[in-house]
Amino acid sequence: MVALARKTLVHEWRRFLPAILAVGFAGLLQLLQAALVLGIFSSASIYVTGSAADLWVGYPGTQSVSLGRSIDPNVEGRLLMDPAVERVEPFLWVDADWRGQSGTGGESVYVSGVDPRPDGLVFARVLPPALRMRLREPDAVIVDQADMDKLGVRVGDSATINSYRVRVVGASSGLRALGGVNVVASLDTARVLDTDPADRDRPTYLVARLHDPAAADAVARRISGARGFDRYEVWTASAFARRSVLYWMLDTGAGAGVLFLAGVVFVVGAIITSQTLVAAVAGSVREYATLNALGVGMRALRWVVLEQATWVGVCGLLCASVFGAALLALARGQDVPVVLDVPVALACAVLTMGLTTVSGLAAIRSLRHADPASLLR
Repeated sequence: MVALARKTLVHEWRRFLPAILAVGFAGLLQLLQAALVLGIFSSASIYVTGSAADLWVGYPGTQSVSLGRSIDPNVEGRLLMDPAVERVEPFLWVDADWRGQSGTGGESVYVSGVDPRPDGLVFARVLPPALRMRLREPDAVIVDQADMDKLGVRVGDSATINSYRVRVVGASSGLRALGGVNVVASLDTARVLDTDPADRDRPTYLVARLHDPAAADAVARRISGARGFDRYEVWTASAFARRSVLYWMLDTGAGAGVLFLAGVVFVVGAIITSQTLVAAVAGSVREYATLNALGVGMRALRWVVLEQATWVGVCGLLCASVFGAALLALARGQDVPVVLDVPVALACAVLTMGLTTVSGLAAIRSLRHADPASLLR
């Protein structure tokens, strides 16, 4: 029966082509939607994932990097007392207002104050050492290449942040933020830009690199239980990044809209695919009736339809994979935030195959017309 299903699909490919295209289109939509959602929400954790730190220390209960509060800078000394800690750096977060030169109006920006040394931890994976060293210049800032039109500046231009003049000394990629624009400055420049004098000498976070990154979980638990750390919280980099992404996906309500849209895509795809499969099975009803007359039971015929639906799903997935890879490459070339990993891709494939299974079950109903008596009409 498997050979019959496959041979029927090859021989009657024109009849099954609409179903294959419907499955492929639904799978492509799910794939691109997942990549876009992950890319957008992952930008909320770019401060963590783009850095080389193993531990982050901040205000207890902080749900996202963007919601941090200032902490006591003396915590740095306590961190360095732990034998597992190799290095500690402060990270300063400043909410600011940007005014460019080209009349673009005000723009909400997030100023990240980082250590400008070439081997700095924060944004180590995003800022090349040569570009990072430019932050040593007074009043120097770096922005994302994709945000330059929005900010109305080019490299070498001046702008105003919180009524303080700064100069754009470079542009990088991978700095785009969720809900605002990231601007990177040195710690000294960020302190000047902070409008709250009480927080200028207080970092928002302290980041630490360990001698053994594999021991990050154990070190985080040990430091959290140490004396004097009850007013702070210690996270591993992976835990803090995940915490930030989940906050934006679930606690802000944006995730509910994404899940609703995914459900709509699944339902629409199932309806279209089931109708095309039903039409394909109905067009072959006389052939199925002939097989039934020759002694092939209805149970075996149902398996033929389900096998055809499976092959339709496989072909649709192949089409979705090819076009999806091309579109994702195009999106990355245009600085569109898209991220797709293997687990998410497999989840999309399983969802698409589930769609074809549901469609195949709907198409089985057409076999009730495959009565050998219909051949006498």
